[in-house]
Amino acid sequence: MTKAIARARPRWRVPAALILLSVVPMIGGAMRLADLGGGGPVTADNARFFEAPVPVVLHIFSASVYCVLGALQFAPLRRTWHRNAGRVVVPCGLTLALSGLWMTLFYESPDGVVLAGFRLVFGTAMVLSLVLGFTAIRQRDILRHRAWMIRGYAIGIAAGTQALLHVLWIPFFGTPTGLTSELLIGSGWVINLLVAERAIRSKEIR
Repeated sequence: MTKAIARARPRWRVPAALILLSVVPMIGGAMRLADLGGGGPVTADNARFFEAPVPVVLHIFSASVYCVLGALQFAPLRRTWHRNAGRVVVPCGLTLALSGLWMTLFYESPDGVVLAGFRLVFGTAMVLSLVLGFTAIRQRDILRHRAWMIRGYAIGIAAGTQALLHVLWIPFFGTPTGLTSELLIGSGWVINLLVAERAIRSKEIR
C-alpha cells in the first residue's frame, strides 16, 4: 500500500499544478461575478458585461468547472470517475469556448483586432478539439480521444498562463498594454499547445 501511494504521488503533481495555474483567473472571474451581482461600478471596460451578463456568467462558471475537473482527469482516479467527470467536462468546455466566441463577436470590446483574431482562432480550435475528442471516444479510440481532449484543455486553461506571462513581464518592462499585451495573451495559448503536444507524445498517456 505504501509503495502504491508513493507511485501515485508524482502523478498528482500535474493536476495540482494545473489547478494552481487556474487560481488567478478563477479569482478574477469570482470578482467579476461579485461586481455583476452587487451592482459594482460601471466603466468603459465592463459596461458590456452589465448590458448582457448571461454570456460572461456562463463563461466564468463553465471555465471554473472545466479547469478543475479537467485537471483531475490527469489524476490517478478510477475510470468510472473519469467517465462520469467527462460528461461534465465536455459540456462545460463547449460552453466556455462558445460563450467566448459569442462575446468576441457581439460585445463591443475595447480590445484590439489582433486579440479578437486570437480569440476567434483558439476558441474555434477548442470547440473542434472537444468535438473530435468526444467523437474519438465514441469510436473507442482512446489515444486519439486523449490527444484531442488534452489540446482542448490546453486552450481552455490558457488564462492562467496568460496571467503568468503578464506577471513575469512587469518587473522587466512595466505593465504591458496594447499590442504587447495582446501578443502576450496569444503567446499563452501557443505555449499551452506546445506543452500539450509534448505531453501527447510522451509515454505517460499511451
